[in-house]
Amino acid sequence: MTELRRIPSVDQLIKTKPVEVYIDTYGRSLTVDAIRSVLNDVRSHHAEGDSIPPEKKLIQQVANRLASWTMPTLQPVINATGVILHTNLGRAPLSRASIQAVQETASTYSTLEYQLELGRRGTRSIHAESYLRQLTGADGALVVNNNAAAVLLILTALAKRRKVLIPRSQLVEIGGGFRIPDVMAQSGAKLFEVGTTNRVHLDDYEDALREESIKLVMRAHRSNFQIVGFTSEPALDQIVSVSHRAGVPVVDDLGSGSLIDTAEFGLGHEPMVQESLSSGADLVCFSGDKLLGGPQAGIILGQRELVDKLKKHPLARAIRADKLCLAALSATLLHYLKSEALTEIPVWIMISEPLERIKERGTRWIEVLGRGDLIPGESTVGGGSLPGETLPTWLVALSVPHPDKILTGLRAIQPPVIARLEQDQVVVDPRTVLAEQEEQLLTSLQSVINTIPS
Repeated sequence: MTELRRIPSVDQLIKTKPVEVYIDTYGRSLTVDAIRSVLNDVRSHHAEGDSIPPEKKLIQQVANRLASWTMPTLQPVINATGVILHTNLGRAPLSRASIQAVQETASTYSTLEYQLELGRRGTRSIHAESYLRQLTGADGALVVNNNAAAVLLILTALAKRRKVLIPRSQLVEIGGGFRIPDVMAQSGAKLFEVGTTNRVHLDDYEDALREESIKLVMRAHRSNFQIVGFTSEPALDQIVSVSHRAGVPVVDDLGSGSLIDTAEFGLGHEPMVQESLSSGADLVCFSGDKLLGGPQAGIILGQRELVDKLKKHPLARAIRADKLCLAALSATLLHYLKSEALTEIPVWIMISEPLERIKERGTRWIEVLGRGDLIPGESTVGGGSLPGETLPTWLVALSVPHPDKILTGLRAIQPPVIARLEQDQVVVDPRTVLAEQEEQLLTSLQSVINTIPS
């Protein structure tokens, strides 16, 4: 008990020079909370016979606590995994122009909902719309906060309490528990299934449309898995043809959605937005932060009459995109309009990077590190796109003691480095490391490897 009396008071510590610096950095209130927290811990964990930590150590604990409390949970990382659209790491990194557009929009007022020409209130739905229409030929366009929201809005606005036809082969669940049947139930639409898990015929559509009161026909792209073997499905233009004969619109949920043919880079062909529209789909929806390479967004394209209904629905306000998303998306779309997607959008820079260039980068990394082997490997697109598809790459493989500790150390450094373990080696893939991150990556690798004892 006598020993506890030696614990300094909050007022005593506040008057020390180091704590005065903390107050300037973190503010008085938070610093006082940290001091109280540290002193309470000392009292709670003090055992008979223990000595009270010296003042210097207590002040260091206060500094550590303040640093821990104020450390952002959302941090930039270096993605050396070789997964281009890494969902856990934020999917698509933005282009420099997109980042600049966000910074400029965030730092001042903007014309988010203001018409300069007329000097009165406007609508945010116009932003990015003209670019999307010009790129795809769609009559109408709407941007919401993600593709799940886009699907929910379409079903709620156009098919509430009505039947929506979808084949059993497309009752998919994507990451985060997003299930098509559950979304339909939430929207109030009634699920009407046709076909079987592996085979759907055009007759299934025709029979249902003839016999049932169907409000909407939906196609959902299986973006994160494949059905192989004894399978069949009608093409989208065939589905559109029989649906339109019955007077029923067709919605094509592409999931990822691409404006560039992935087959040009040795990958499988990911359904393109332009193809869906040219096949006659009345509405097409897809993500902004996957193969488009922009910010998180849900993009809806198609018939102006249907898009206008969506814009007027009350749910549209709840899921609308904010000004930062619209700024980044507009800048991303402008890259496509200017035919510079392959040189400016990071996702497409990574997908299109020549294998020889990756080998050159890996070789240079090994020279700088003074260790490692260059081995052939595979990169993946990820992000629920092109399941099973890979791109050839060259990996820098590091044979080091305690590779698991190296990976842990890399995650603890600033900025964190996310690598992978293969055959007891720490492996990094140059394909997903941005050019401006290379120097920091190599410095971090050297630092962590040198601090882990053999």
